[in-house]
Amino acid sequence: MRVDLSELEETVRKLGRVKSAMDDSTSKSRYNTELPSGALGKNFIEESELTAAHGEMKSHIEQIMKFMNEVIEEFGTNTKKAHGKYQDAEYDAKHGMDGGRSGSGN
Repeated sequence: MRVDLSELEETVRKLGRVKSAMDDSTSKSRYNTELPSGALGKNFIEESELTAAHGEMKSHIEQIMKFMNEVIEEFGTNTKKAHGKYQDAEYDAKHGMDGGRSGSGN
């Protein structure tokens, strides 16, 4: 069985880029979406409900972003491990079959 290790390496690189973009989104959802109490006004009944709803949604988005980061991190770690195991298996197969000699037979 042959595994294209370059494809696994590319997957790890792509996951790194996705994780980096997700980190940026996580930061934005945490710090750039604050809605202080009273920002919508104070002269109507729904203000406190809207502020509370915003807080709940903000918290929910942060939880989603945290989960996505964890999934991406875990997948990236597992992909790196698989890559290493396939590299080791290729090395063992090559050196086990020819006794450590290259194609010349010497």
